[in-house]
This record gives sequence, structure tokens and C-alpha cells, in this order.
Amino acid sequence: MVLEQADPVNGMAGFRQPLSNDYASIPQDPRNPITTEKVTLGRLLYHETALGVAPERMEGLGTYSCASCHFASAGFQAGRFQGIGEGGTGIGTNGQDRLRLDTYNPEELDVQPIRSPTVLNVAYQPLMLWNGQFGAGSLNEGTESEWAYDTPIETNFLGYEGVETQAIAGLKVHRLDLDDALLDEHGYRTLFDAAFPGVAEDDRYNRETAGLAIAAYERTLLANRSPFQRFLQGKSSAMTASEKVGAILFFGKAGCVSCHNGPALNSMTFYGVGMADLDQCGEEVFKTTAEESAHLGRGGFTKRSEDNYKFKTPTLYNLADSPFYGHGASFTNVRDVVNYFNEADPQNARVPGNALAADFVPLGLTEEEISDITTFLTSGLRDPELSRYEPAFLLSGNCFPNNDDRSRQDMGCE
Repeated sequence: MVLEQADPVNGMAGFRQPLSNDYASIPQDPRNPITTEKVTLGRLLYHETALGVAPERMEGLGTYSCASCHFASAGFQAGRFQGIGEGGTGIGTNGQDRLRLDTYNPEELDVQPIRSPTVLNVAYQPLMLWNGQFGAGSLNEGTESEWAYDTPIETNFLGYEGVETQAIAGLKVHRLDLDDALLDEHGYRTLFDAAFPGVAEDDRYNRETAGLAIAAYERTLLANRSPFQRFLQGKSSAMTASEKVGAILFFGKAGCVSCHNGPALNSMTFYGVGMADLDQCGEEVFKTTAEESAHLGRGGFTKRSEDNYKFKTPTLYNLADSPFYGHGASFTNVRDVVNYFNEADPQNARVPGNALAADFVPLGLTEEEISDITTFLTSGLRDPELSRYEPAFLLSGNCFPNNDDRSRQDMGCE
């Protein structure tokens, strides 16, 4: 069977995801063991717009959350080419219509110079972000000189893995924090007490513990109800004939599995494949230019020239939920991405030829084979029930993922 050839040691089991409440089977940071109490707290904090207590402008107070750029119906991405947290208005049907609030200057917006990656399946990522800058161990051992003081990367010195490090750093980056109203008036103090009973009270209610709870929740975000995962669980009828043919090609002739492997179909490898950057995507973007260091990928973090233009291999689940692909959102449909790798013709003139991966070469796939792989990626790997990871409501009573006036109107949660 093609899966046994793709993973000779584990076979099908090497690609199977655990249930989201099977904490013992989910990869986790030993310093932040997953518990039901942490996940309960983290689920709420991740979506809680009342955490937006330190905005650039007062009209942004309590209007945004972690989920603003990583929400369930968009496959835990932003639903648009560039996520907007604070300073955004509206959400439309699935994030595509979120725009800059006109009272915000572009430099005041809470945006990133690269497409917001999904937090789905992050349990299988020891390092986080496209350049892998968050995480104290794994491939980041030896990069300590780049953990600059008073920058988000300094958070690595806390010693956590990538999911925890990013969650803690992200709260500060996005000006999300706890206050007495959140803890006492909205009842979060009791949830912190249940989640962190072994932490002294003076250290129990802060960004670090909030980040640890959010990270515990994020590690449970698994696409384990997708047709492919259901097939791996023994339901042979879960996949269509075209999805099965696409999977055989993915794990066989096309060789996609050489980079996209394991339960999340990702890997901790960094490759240069010549995709365009966010400032080249053809849309109006903010706080990113041709000189942005994020365009250097791994090299922008490590400062090693051999790492330039190399980006982390992402998970492939729920691609169909957010119609922008590549670190620079330079593709708007999955078939074009498959065809890009089939032709291996780099689209970004900034990337020198010697920075391209050695195995970024034409694949020789037919149009029918491209269609079958696309079907596997778009429907075979799509978990249609990600809303199960959302809370029924927030303790604050606010709307989520956004709580600005236009978003509330768009979502009908006035």
C-alpha cells in the first residue's frame, strides 16, 4: 500500500491523528501538560475580544482577539490575504470583507508582513511561524544570539516549545492582556484557578499563564474528522474515488509526502520554492515592503545566508476554507498551487536560483492527475466540523472573533 511505502516504520498509523480529547496522544510541551481545565480556559481566551484592553486607538477597545486572524470557518486562518486584528472592521461572510477602519492610519494597524498561517494541527510543529522563530528547542538550538532583547523572539528564553512561545508572545504583540474586569466581573479568575492550581496566586493571572492555556487549546485543534482521517480510522467509504486516486498520487508519483508528512502532512523543514511575497500579491497590504526581512524566510531570523528564502513546510488540511496560499498569499486556488509545483517555474524574481530547493523540479503530472491531487487536498483533507472548537459564548458576552460594530452586524450578533 502506498501509505506503507511512504512511512515504512508506522504505515497508516504514521498519518493518523488522535481524538482531540485524547491528550496523552497529542504532542505537547512537557512544561505545559494539556488538561481539560487549561483547554476550557484557553478556548475562551483565544476567542475573547475583551482581552483587547490596550489598543492603539480607543475605538479598538475590546474589538479583536486571537481568532480575528485565525478563526474556525476559515480553517483557523484569516479568510483574507492579510489578517487584520485591531484596526479592522467587518468580517463579511468569512473574513474576506474585513477592511481597515478609516480612523486608523496604516502604521497603527495590527497586521503582519506575511500571510497569517493556520493554527490547525500546530501540535505537530515544535517551531512556529513561517521562519520558525518561536520555540526554544528543536532547530532553534544555537540561535540564541538572535533572541533579541525587548522583541517578541526574546520570549524563547522562557524555554517553551513553539506553540507556547508564540501564544505568550502573541498576546503582547497584539496588545491583548488581562485586567480586573476580565478576571472578576467576567469570572475568568475562577477558570485560571482551576487551570493552574499549582502556580502561586501572585504568578497565576498574567500573559504567560494565559498563553499556556491558549497553547493547550491550540494543540487540540486537529482536523481528525476529515475524510482522509476517517479513512485512516477504518472507514474505507469516507473518501471518494477521486480523493483516493489523488491520495495515491500525493503519496506516490508526485512525491508530495517527501515534505508533507506525518499526521499533519507538514514537516519541520524549510525550503525555497520561489513563491511571491505579500507585497507582491496584487492586493492592498499594510506594513510590508520589498525590503521586509520576513521575505527572507528562515534567513530573516537566523541571519544565515544559506537559510534565505526558505519557508517552513505547512500543514495541508482545510486549505479550501481560506482562499489564499503561499507565504505571500500569491495563489487563490489550490489547483494553481499544485500546478505551480508540477511546473516548478519560480514566480518571484527576488529569489536567486541557488536558493531554490534541489527537488523543486517539474513533476510530469497530467491535467487529470493534477485534478485528482487537487480533489484530495481540497475535499479529502477538509474537516467540515471545525466549529466544534469554538465556545458557545464568551464570559464577557462579547461577539467573536471580532467585536467591532460592523463585524457584529455582519455576524448578526448584535
